Amino acid sequence: MQRILLIEDESSIADTVIYALETEGFMVKWHSLGQEALNDLQQDSDYSLIVLDVGLPDTNGFDLCKAIRRFSEIPIIFLTARNEEIDRIVGLEIGADDYVTKPFSPRELSARVKVILKRTTLSSTYRQKCIFVVDAKKAKIIYHQQELDLTRYEFFILKKLLQQPGRVFSREQIIDDVWTEPHASMDRAVDTHIKTLRQKLKQVDESTDPIKTHRGLGYSISGTVSES
Repeated sequence: MQRILLIEDESSIADTVIYALETEGFMVKWHSLGQEALNDLQQDSDYSLIVLDVGLPDTNGFDLCKAIRRFSEIPIIFLTARNEEIDRIVGLEIGADDYVTKPFSPRELSARVKVILKRTTLSSTYRQKCIFVVDAKKAKIIYHQQELDLTRYEFFILKKLLQQPGRVFSREQIIDDVWTEPHASMDRAVDTHIKTLRQKLKQVDESTDPIKTHRGLGYSISGTVSES
C-alpha cells in the first residue's frame, strides 16, 4: 500500500483529504506542523508522495519544500488558498509536482495524486531498465544503477561505444575520437582499456559481457542507454 504524507494545519481539510485518499486505497499520515513532518520524513523515507499546505503555522510551505528537496525527490503537491500565478510558478520552480488551490474537490486531488504516482512509477521502471546511464556533464557512467569507477580513457571509450549500441567501431575510430594525440597511440592501447572496462563491468554484473569483439574490425556494445 502506498503511503502519503499530509502536511496541513487545518483539521477539517486534513480530515477531508485523509478520507478521500484512504477511500482510494492509500495510507495517509498527517502532520499539522512543518518541522514535525520534516523530522518524520528524514527518519522514514518510505512515503510515495507529499501533500503540502503552503500556509503552515510554523513555517512557509515553499521553504519546507526547499528543505525536502535537499535530500529527497519525493513528489510534492501543494495545497494553497492563494491562486496567484506567481505562487504557482514559484511552487513549481522550487520542486513541486503539482498545485491545487483551495477550495478543491477531494476527487480531483485524489486523481492528481494517482496521475503523479503513475508517472513517477513509470519513470522509475524506465530508469531501472536502462542498463547504462551516461552523464556527460559530470563525466560518469552508471551501469545497472551503479556508478562505474572509470579512468579518463575508459570513460571516453565507453561513452563512444554507447553513442550507437550495436555499431562496430574500429580501433582507429576510437583512437581518433578519444586520444588527444591519436597518432601517438597504438591499437594495443585500445585493447588494454577494453580489457579493464570488461573487468569493471563484470564486477557489477558477472553474468553478461556487453562489449563484443569483432575480429579484424573493432568493438561494439549492447544494451539500453539513457542520458541524464
